[in-house]
Amino acid sequence: MRRRSALVTGAGGFIGHRMVSFLREAGYWVRGADVKPPEYEPSGAYDFRVCDLRQWEACLDATKGIDEVYHFAADMGGIGYITAFHADVARNNVLIDSHMLEGSHVNGVGRFFYASSACIYPMYRQETPDVTPLKEEDAYPAAPEEGYGWEKLYAEKLSQYYAEEGKLQTRVARFHNIYGPLGTYDGGREKAPAAICRKVALADDGDELEVWGDGQQTRSFTYVDDCVEGVFRIAQSDYGLPLNLGTDELVTIDALVDLVVGIAGKSLTKRHDPSKPQGVRGRNSDNSRLRDVLRWEPQTTLDQGLRRTYPWIEAELRKAGRIRSEAKVASR
Repeated sequence: MRRRSALVTGAGGFIGHRMVSFLREAGYWVRGADVKPPEYEPSGAYDFRVCDLRQWEACLDATKGIDEVYHFAADMGGIGYITAFHADVARNNVLIDSHMLEGSHVNGVGRFFYASSACIYPMYRQETPDVTPLKEEDAYPAAPEEGYGWEKLYAEKLSQYYAEEGKLQTRVARFHNIYGPLGTYDGGREKAPAAICRKVALADDGDELEVWGDGQQTRSFTYVDDCVEGVFRIAQSDYGLPLNLGTDELVTIDALVDLVVGIAGKSLTKRHDPSKPQGVRGRNSDNSRLRDVLRWEPQTTLDQGLRRTYPWIEAELRKAGRIRSEAKVASR
């Protein structure tokens, strides 16, 4: 019996790299594709292709002989990056997403998973820290984040049209702030948990810690292993509409900082900088439909996930010679 085959795009990145390992363990033959190989450890893909998925020929070639596509490839990053480069982010992602959908259709791919984002939700629903959790239908009337959010919403609709016209079975998940070991933690593309872990690891006991905004903006965060399991469950389900994939554990950015500082065993003072980008005032995931459809939702608490993430980032900084003092990570 022939093994099912899967293509993971963005397989050199944080979530895609984990997805390759998950699918291999599930018995798939896996091809990876990305503009770069994984940064921290080799890919587990049987066939890894370094290619530019903005190019039509690359997408057409990557999808040949593939049963299922798990599409994570995107030009993206943390709030500082996606608010600074609207044109580049939107253009690059339109090319990647449209070519991947059409290449999958042309090559007869059986099922296509698209990684969308909570950035598609309207800004007018996220104006207070004590935000009402976002339901899937709250996406309309549309007013997503500029650049990245608009492109993600467009690609959701494009996936819908391919499904409606019988070209391709599509599944869509809206990610809510994925974090964990092996993720980007420096350079401008990192998300808030990784950025805070890096800042805390580099700080000496008693230092000030820069926090973007006033620290009262709120978010929910999803551990990467829960994300990957959720992606697979959604991809294999019979549900064709977008689903939230996140936790509903809402925290302020100040509380996130306090968690990381406690894990590091340090005493630090916050210095808030309201001039820096901070995104929407509050965002949280409503998981009601996810539970109804999958009979499952993410299980890892923020404290548990950060206790796995912070030591990894600290260790990477030590390897790079950026930390020389002794570690004293708290355990519990």
